[in-house]
Amino acid sequence: MFLLFLCFDLPFYCKLKASKRSISMANPLAVDCAVVLFFFLATLGIGLASSRNGHEKKYDELTLGGRRMPWWAVLGSIIAAETSAGAFLGTPAEGYVLRDFTYLQLAIGTVLARVIIGFLFIKPFFQSGVHSIYQFLELRFGPLTQKMASATFLFSRMLATGTRLYVAAIILVVGAQVLLQKPLSRFQEILLYFFSIFIISSFTAFYTALGGIKAVIWTDLIQALIMLFGGIFAFLFILLKLSAVYPVAEILHQLFHRPWLTTGINPSKNLFGNLFDILALDYTLWSALIGSTFTTMATHGTDQDIVQRLLTAKNYQKSRLSLILSGLADIPIGFLFLSIGLLLSFYYSAYVDPSLPANPNEVFPYFIVSQLPGGIRGLVIAAIFATATGSLSAALNALATSFCQDWLQPSFDRLADEKKKVATLRRATLLFALLTSSIGMATALYTVYSPSARILPIILGIIGFTYGPLLGVFLLGMLTNNRGSDLGNVVAMIMGFLAVLVLSGIPAFDFQVYENKRALSFLHFFPHIAYPWRIGIGSLVTFCIGLLFSNKNKKTLAQKPLHSNQDSL
Repeated sequence: MFLLFLCFDLPFYCKLKASKRSISMANPLAVDCAVVLFFFLATLGIGLASSRNGHEKKYDELTLGGRRMPWWAVLGSIIAAETSAGAFLGTPAEGYVLRDFTYLQLAIGTVLARVIIGFLFIKPFFQSGVHSIYQFLELRFGPLTQKMASATFLFSRMLATGTRLYVAAIILVVGAQVLLQKPLSRFQEILLYFFSIFIISSFTAFYTALGGIKAVIWTDLIQALIMLFGGIFAFLFILLKLSAVYPVAEILHQLFHRPWLTTGINPSKNLFGNLFDILALDYTLWSALIGSTFTTMATHGTDQDIVQRLLTAKNYQKSRLSLILSGLADIPIGFLFLSIGLLLSFYYSAYVDPSLPANPNEVFPYFIVSQLPGGIRGLVIAAIFATATGSLSAALNALATSFCQDWLQPSFDRLADEKKKVATLRRATLLFALLTSSIGMATALYTVYSPSARILPIILGIIGFTYGPLLGVFLLGMLTNNRGSDLGNVVAMIMGFLAVLVLSGIPAFDFQVYENKRALSFLHFFPHIAYPWRIGIGSLVTFCIGLLFSNKNKKTLAQKPLHSNQDSL
């Protein structure tokens, strides 16, 4: 990192090196670098240890871990996946901007959804013996539905994962600005983003390709612990700094007396006026009970990234336990990181800093680099990298597995040589690392030129357009026996996507420009929905249209298992 800084501004750095400030920072910065380096080496060691076991040379071990993973390790892996770099930095940004806990309302839906998934989705996935959950749709409906669902996942997961890669790189960009004591030019900022994303993705792809899903789960468990310790240390340190200005009791009083719930109802408006307002708001009690439930059902029940971890458990009961407990863990974790954002808003109100970034996504990274002491700062930076590599490693393994199982069939299944299967899976892992890195770099470009963009709406907004149709077709397969057809499901998914696109306002259309176009005037009559509602709307439209088609001649799942030995599970 120092070499990159030197390339940016060598004369300025030489002056900085001669100053007392640079001398005082030398030792703490060295400690930080040592902590971060230790994290990378430990993660790499776990990945290499997983690859040395003879079992990991088999395809089933790389994708499902032999279904021998303990439930508590799966639990830690799910927590690490959910608390990605986007959540680690994006959740404090929500607390900093909103100055309340209304975002935490969504945790209500995440718990409800996990109970539904645990008792509706998990057992059929285990019984069918699938590697990719989209194979379940092929058994239930046919290959068109499988391909459509798999393509939706591949596209959406690459976009979301690439966006999270950009988030992890923020800390290095902010660190460069603080170290150089001046803003970077746009070219320097973009160059540093690109360099950081390349390093993180290359490192993660290497150990993921070698160790497979076992390396993913064990490194995720360690990374989840680092993330929690980093967040707790950051919270306590900000509280300690604020205690020099305000009594701790007053700070905690102000913290806990912030709004937690909001209905979004305006007594002066009629039923339809309030309905339209509620659908347009991000965080309300209604979006928590309904919108968040559908969103979590999609992200944890129809996303190969999460479900593949669940399929590594010993049986569906253990998998169900891991899933539901992860939902309960989301509540204190969300509270912790929202509290960090709120405390940062108090802190920078008391200590005005003219160098504070305008982008709310960069406020927490700026505090980490400029205020945390050496060692603690390194731990928190390592936590950010941990969340980034943890979510990326699982995504790469899931993307590669889905690609091999859903797109290389039947030639892939006919491969008798395990070495060829493993080699194909590893090449696919590296391919998706390249693609997600490219998306991360594109996201960095977008945020450099749009500094006011918030992270969480970007990440969740991406999947909001596509995961609704995905959930709808899975619900059709789980809740009905003879409704939905292979071609009809494709039509239903397209209509679900278009419905969300229209109700989200179709950003490409500027009504001031097109106000004379009568063909578009009807769009003014539709409500504008916020991102927590998108998946729910898309899934309901897809499900209802799918009901119009019948599939009476299709064999049931029980008649056509993928692996007969899975019935014992």
